[in-house]
Amino acid sequence: MNKHILHLDLDTFFVSCERLIDSRLQKKPLLVGGTGDRGVVAACSYETRAFGIHSGMSMKIARKLCPEAAVIRGNTGIYSKYSNIVTEIISDKVPVFEKASIDEFYADLSGMDAFFGSYKYASELRQKIIKESGLPISFGLSQNKIVSKVATGEAKPNNQLLINKGFEKDFLAPLSIKKIPSVGEKTYQVLRNLGVDKVKVIQEMPLEMMISVLGKNGKTIWKRANGLDNPPIITYHERKSLSTERTYNKDTIDVKKLKETIFAMAENLAYQLRKGNKLASVFSVKIRYSDFNTYSKQIKIPYTSADHIIIPTVLDLFQKLYQRRLLIRLIGVKVSDIVNGNYQINLFDDTQQMLNLYNAMDTVRDKYGELSIMRASAMGAKTIGRFNNPFNGEPPLVLAHRKQ
Repeated sequence: MNKHILHLDLDTFFVSCERLIDSRLQKKPLLVGGTGDRGVVAACSYETRAFGIHSGMSMKIARKLCPEAAVIRGNTGIYSKYSNIVTEIISDKVPVFEKASIDEFYADLSGMDAFFGSYKYASELRQKIIKESGLPISFGLSQNKIVSKVATGEAKPNNQLLINKGFEKDFLAPLSIKKIPSVGEKTYQVLRNLGVDKVKVIQEMPLEMMISVLGKNGKTIWKRANGLDNPPIITYHERKSLSTERTYNKDTIDVKKLKETIFAMAENLAYQLRKGNKLASVFSVKIRYSDFNTYSKQIKIPYTSADHIIIPTVLDLFQKLYQRRLLIRLIGVKVSDIVNGNYQINLFDDTQQMLNLYNAMDTVRDKYGELSIMRASAMGAKTIGRFNNPFNGEPPLVLAHRKQ
């Protein structure tokens, strides 16, 4: 049976989500990422790429290259929402698929030719995603994951490409070696120093030469250049952890600010657990100091999704971990060992008033967004990482609804 492996990639995903929310951003140069001098570009529109801008670039440099570009910090909750919409469509239509990232998917359509035609089926799936999510998406279809991924890149923006069996080498040959997955900047420079610029040159090189130059990675690159590498589809499973980090614009030793960040992260992660009907039992805190040394500490407790349990637990971990009293560059919080379930009331410690409050807060967040409700005492706090929910630890009774 011929293999038919589909690769789907949501085009400039973060940018597309922002444009879906605000149509005024259509066809305008747009940068999404950290807005401070130390921030990086998480995503950029096609309009900015003519200026040499790419994801991973310093936002400060990107702004200088394209000063007319709109800059948006981005919203993880919104991107996760649209990613989940697309995931649900794919899972409903495809028997076996892999979610490689928030905006990238593989699916095995082998055997569908007997009933639908794999390319026709993939085309209909793409149109369904575009119609129901409103997002542009491209795909490549071939015998294996690597060729399909490269084909998707060549199909963009918002298009599709089929590479028939036996034409893999012909398709890859004229492309730049940069198009081969696993050829990073260092490998690219090594190959360019050898005079290798096109995939065709690698196809003509003996395998032994590639191994002698690049070691084990040389064999992988040679197989991919010849359209032979065929890693398996890793069946999608629900994630077992949630995490968030914040890199400060300026290294800090302000303990109050650090605690506010920790509180905000813990509160938001607790909400994410409840929103997905999940519970977690392992909690960890990470600190990266100004000298780039990184430390973490974790604890396992009974399964929970309650703020009044998670927040003190995470704060206590921070207190135990933060011993060096050096300037901090980054802090993060992670919850793991996630299972399905709803928080059960503790007859000795909890009150119905507290659980009703959680429900009320989550209802507001579901309707108006994750940032719409927070502690009144924290309304003046600065933006914290991806979230803006600083939380000062008092019993959860006094709240404020921020105007949209």
